[in-house]
Amino acid sequence: MVPAFFMNALRQLRLLKGYVRRDAEDPEDHRVLALFRNRAELKKAYAALQDEIYRLKDRIKQQEGATLRTQEMLGVLETRLGLSESGFPALVFYQLRRLWQLGRELIEQFVAELARQLEERERRAHIAEHNRRQFARRQEVEARLNAAQTAAAAAREHVAELNAAHARLTRIWHYFKRRAVARQRDAARAAAAVADVAMDAARQVSTEVEQEPQPDFPGLSVEARRTINLTAIAYAEVLCMRLSRTTLVALAREATARREITDEYGSRAECEALMAEIERASALIQSRVNIAHEVKERTERLRKIARFRNAADTAPTSDSIAFAEGDVLANSVAGASAAKLPNVLAEDTWDLFRVLLR
Repeated sequence: MVPAFFMNALRQLRLLKGYVRRDAEDPEDHRVLALFRNRAELKKAYAALQDEIYRLKDRIKQQEGATLRTQEMLGVLETRLGLSESGFPALVFYQLRRLWQLGRELIEQFVAELARQLEERERRAHIAEHNRRQFARRQEVEARLNAAQTAAAAAREHVAELNAAHARLTRIWHYFKRRAVARQRDAARAAAAVADVAMDAARQVSTEVEQEPQPDFPGLSVEARRTINLTAIAYAEVLCMRLSRTTLVALAREATARREITDEYGSRAECEALMAEIERASALIQSRVNIAHEVKERTERLRKIARFRNAADTAPTSDSIAFAEGDVLANSVAGASAAKLPNVLAEDTWDLFRVLLR
């Protein structure tokens, strides 16, 4: 016999299990768990908002510092412009920076127009190639559909003929022949069903081909981007060649690289003469006379000598497009007193790297 204390222990365990089960199923516990989950989510959201607040405060401090530096620069500029001995060098400094910016803008406009033309050309070619492939596919799919429809119609016609032949075999002596025709009819019905399935599949493929959307244009090809970049480099060279009788390209580069105004432009008279020269240079590089011909000549030269690091690279190596001896003198725009032209790609003349397409 089982001792009484074992029975009592088992009974207490059952009762305890029942209490635990009832406690686990208590809806109040579910509400408490939900509250804890919501509290944890709120704490996470609060921490994220705190991080965002700290980040925004840091940005505000940075912006305040930038604003303060700008105000200091404006104050220094006002002081310089208020004095004749420092005002004229400041004017020269900013006009040189404007000349550099003007050159970059001219190249950007030229490249943007060329990129638009090439993109439109390649987009039309892309659509034409897609239409050509689609036409060939439609022809193939339609041929398959016509063949499937012809086969299905022939199979149904064969079934109809066997049905008619079976219906005519009504005499008692037609028993065996009727059984043979019935077997042929069953086989013909199976073949007709297969032909119908093949026809439905061909029709489905035809519908899918007809409903295929126009593929997205993948963008300019590597060859087109290379053409645009070589043209941009050629344009930069043409602008330098138009100013090759002066030192304005080097002066504009130096002014653009500086953050502070320099007094290295001489006296008031020298500054006025330099500003007049800058004005003439601005008009010269903006002139559209023979610009297309000059850029074309330089581009053809670059096509012959440009080398690329790999098949996917769109900008040539800077050492491959360096000027050859006598290259400047060969151009009618320059002369014997022409300054040495820079390697516009190696020296990033006119901020060329900001213009080139990757």
